[in-house]
Amino acid sequence: MNLVRLVVLLPCFVVLVMPPLAGRAADPQNTMKVCNEQANAGGLGEGKGEERQAFLQKCLSAKPAKTRKTAQQEKMKTCNKDAGEKQLAGKERKKFMSTCLG
Repeated sequence: MNLVRLVVLLPCFVVLVMPPLAGRAADPQNTMKVCNEQANAGGLGEGKGEERQAFLQKCLSAKPAKTRKTAQQEKMKTCNKDAGEKQLAGKERKKFMSTCLG
């Protein structure tokens, strides 16, 4: 019976839990709220004992995913660095940045 429950709940866990974990705030109260909501949505409501406790422990210890910079952000960083090294300012910097980013 537990194996069947695991097989049924595992896909739900992946679909319901993983996307919110990536974007949740680091605030502990918010994290607890999100984990409780996910446990309830996954059928691990109050009274489920060890299953709920294990789920909450895993949820609360999960680290948020790091966001990667987009290609545009990387390009902006490189162009800013180059403009700084050339000590460009005002219209010259604006023209350089426009050309670099374009």
